[in-house]
Amino acid sequence: MFAAYADGFNDDDPLSGLVLGDRPEPAVPDGWTTVTVKAAALNHHDVWSLRGVGLREESLPMILGCDAAGLDEDGAEVLVHSVISDPSWMGDETLDPGRSLLSERHQGTFAERVAVPRRNLVPKPAGLSFEQAACLTTAWLTAYRMLFTQAGLKPGDSVLVQGAGGGVATALIVLGRAAGLRVFATSRDEAKRGRASEIGAHEVFEPGARLPRRVDAVMETVGAATWSHSLKCLRPGGTLVIAGATSGPNPDRAELNRIFFLQLRIQGSTMGTREELRELVDFLDITGTRPLIDRVLPMSEAREGFEAMTKGDVFGKIVFTF
Repeated sequence: MFAAYADGFNDDDPLSGLVLGDRPEPAVPDGWTTVTVKAAALNHHDVWSLRGVGLREESLPMILGCDAAGLDEDGAEVLVHSVISDPSWMGDETLDPGRSLLSERHQGTFAERVAVPRRNLVPKPAGLSFEQAACLTTAWLTAYRMLFTQAGLKPGDSVLVQGAGGGVATALIVLGRAAGLRVFATSRDEAKRGRASEIGAHEVFEPGARLPRRVDAVMETVGAATWSHSLKCLRPGGTLVIAGATSGPNPDRAELNRIFFLQLRIQGSTMGTREELRELVDFLDITGTRPLIDRVLPMSEAREGFEAMTKGDVFGKIVFTF
């Protein structure tokens, strides 16, 4: 079957390890099933995998991809929840210390077929296309958990989204606006600030700019470059939710005095649960909210999508189709 897979690691030139070609059909362990992939979305995780982050050399070659929507063995339309927890684990799958994602220990979704645990399948609503549904299971699920589980935001609350442009950031803006939040966003790129306004941000700013008011929560995926600004933008008792650090994990100053004096809450967040994915799907189905897609490419042209992501030339999700 045709697939996009990692056959080597290179931190300086990650795409040198990307191969488009044939791979064996997936093995199907007990309790697992096969999904015929119709669409799969690209994530930064896939680029990091090509750099050797979270993927061991002895696991190569590894089919990349966490997100997918397609058909199960009975022909039903489904989404794939990519967090693989121990079969005996109960409760929040993201807290299982032995968890992994598809494309880390198990072959990923950038293939015509993928094997997944049966419990990881979530029905796809008819109102969502396969391309739209494929966007949900990593970036959009991460955004949903950040806003509503970890920050506990409710209609009327305010939120700052740092670094508008990528899949998680655009999902945060769209979901926040649809849920009745007052949404502020930042971006270094003037064009991306304009797009952020178009998709729902009430006000947009350059990085580090003073906001008209302090916010209830900040959604942080940029890391070191925006850490200080994020803390300064929070109201006393506010929450900073961290789900990434694309600019680096170590800010120059931790600013612990600001955190304890203003009683700020710092909350990490990773992916989301199957139940949260079901909630997200229902939210989109009921409200008519839809994922923002930057471009759709056939899997045979996946390299173009990877190149766009490594250059930062993206606003929304990049989706591959078969």
